[in-house]
Amino acid sequence: MTVPTQPPATPDLLYSQDEEDLRSAVRALLADRADAPTVIAATESDTPYDPRLWEALATGIGAAGLLVPEKLGGQGASHREAAVVLEELGRSVAPAPYLTSSVVATETLLALAGDAGPAAALLAELASGARTAVLAVPLAIPPAGARAALTSLDGTVRGVADAAVADVLLVPTAEGLYAVEATAPGVVVEPLVPLDLTRPLAALTLSGATGTLLADADASTTAVRRGLLAGAGLLASEQLGLAEWCLTETVRYARERHQFNRPVGSFQSLKHRMAQLWLEVVSARAAARNAADALATGSPDAPVAVAVAQAYCSGVAVHAAEECVQLHGGIGMTWEHPAHLYLKRAKADSIAYGSAGSHRAAVAELAELPTP
Repeated sequence: MTVPTQPPATPDLLYSQDEEDLRSAVRALLADRADAPTVIAATESDTPYDPRLWEALATGIGAAGLLVPEKLGGQGASHREAAVVLEELGRSVAPAPYLTSSVVATETLLALAGDAGPAAALLAELASGARTAVLAVPLAIPPAGARAALTSLDGTVRGVADAAVADVLLVPTAEGLYAVEATAPGVVVEPLVPLDLTRPLAALTLSGATGTLLADADASTTAVRRGLLAGAGLLASEQLGLAEWCLTETVRYARERHQFNRPVGSFQSLKHRMAQLWLEVVSARAAARNAADALATGSPDAPVAVAVAQAYCSGVAVHAAEECVQLHGGIGMTWEHPAHLYLKRAKADSIAYGSAGSHRAAVAELAELPTP
């Protein structure tokens, strides 16, 4: 007798009222503290991150602890809510260590934390917004490439996002995962010049540094892979927010800009380009929401959902930013206009946590796995 199998749950791609309320709060905060002139000015300074903005986002709204259970001091929400925050951060390209600290580092620690111990204690600090942490691996590494960055706490890791502003460095080594204070002796963080000035990169050099061992090598690899998977999946939501801003601003400009006594948006060729971009953004929303929902529900299909989202959304974000610059007639390439920030963020995001090509390869590999 054949026992009927339970059909898989249908992904929920819609936004709940709580998620929309969270979006409104984050959008209002970013409009007040991270408008275009403020972000541009921050990229020209030595301190791209505004501590007051981070405090308001992390503590005032409670966004830093969305992924952390209440028993560990967090909000007990899910990846769906974190995805909404990242959509709004992508929409404003606000410099904030949310993806690296509140998603990747937090998710890595969640894979290790019980009810007590150093990982749980650090999670509570991250959830409160009092401290930030980064996973000390190159930003471009894909989830499938999770491995020890160093043999021990000696050596250099380049291209670590937000390392220059982190309080704690989570360093995967052949011995296991260590938590290293960023100001500890033997730790040198050298800022690099990135393409995307709103997400600083740095070279991390350890020389005789000491840290707290959080997990052995095997558990470390699993935890790092989980952190990178969450980072890649929710990066798609940041790319979605970026693409939506580019589309909205391009349509608005095309209505206002006149040529030959007509709005330039009335010309058929431009209508076709904006319509095509709208179709791509709608599809990107479905892919990003599917990835966030799969991560939130712990679906066994989460790796596939994340790979699909990244394979698609990274290209959409770059295309939307390129169209935004071109259809603004070139003014988007001037330093005073924010469009160039979106193009740079989109380009940088397109290789973060794996390129579109690496994620397409992951989809092909996962599709060949036998059904359990």
